[in-house]
Amino acid sequence: MTAVDDRLEPDERSIWPRLGRLVVIVSLIGLAVFWVWALFFASKEAVNKVDDRAWAARAEQICADVRPQLAALEVQESADLDVRADLVVTSTDLLSQMLDDVIAVPPADEKGQAIVPDWIADYRQLLDDRYAYAERLRAGENVPFTETAFRGVPITERIETFAADNEMRSCRPPRGSVL
Repeated sequence: MTAVDDRLEPDERSIWPRLGRLVVIVSLIGLAVFWVWALFFASKEAVNKVDDRAWAARAEQICADVRPQLAALEVQESADLDVRADLVVTSTDLLSQMLDDVIAVPPADEKGQAIVPDWIADYRQLLDDRYAYAERLRAGENVPFTETAFRGVPITERIETFAADNEMRSCRPPRGSVL
C-alpha cells in the first residue's frame, strides 16, 4: 500500500470500481430498453408513405408504362454531344409527361396531399437539372451530369426514397445515365 491508500478508509477505496460497474449496468439496461422499444413498440410505417394506396398503385402503373420508352432511348446512346442532348431532352420530356399524368389525380388522403407536392417539386427540380445538362451538351461541354442537392442529400435519393416507401419502384428516376 502507498501512503495515499493508508489515509483512505476501506469503503472509500472501493467506491470507484462500484461506481464504474453501476454506470456500465445502467448503460446496458438503457440500451436493452431502447432496443426493445425500437423493435417492438416504435412505429414501422415509413414517414413518406401515402395512405391512399390506390393512388400509389396508379402512379406505379403510369411510371411502369414509361420505362420501356426510356429503355428504347437508352440503346440510342451516342458520343455526339448534340445527339446526347436530344436524347436527354426526349427522355426528360417523357418523365415530365409521366409526372403530369401521376399528379392529374391527387391522393385522396390528407397526408398524401401534404407530401406528394414535395416529391413532385423534387422531381421537377431534377427535370430542370436534366434540361440544363442538355443545354451544356449543346454548348459543346462534355461534362458529367450534376444534380441539385437538398440539405446535402442528392435530389434523386429523396425521389427514390419516396418511391420506395410507396411501392412505386418504376417512379424512381433513371440511374446509370441521364437518359
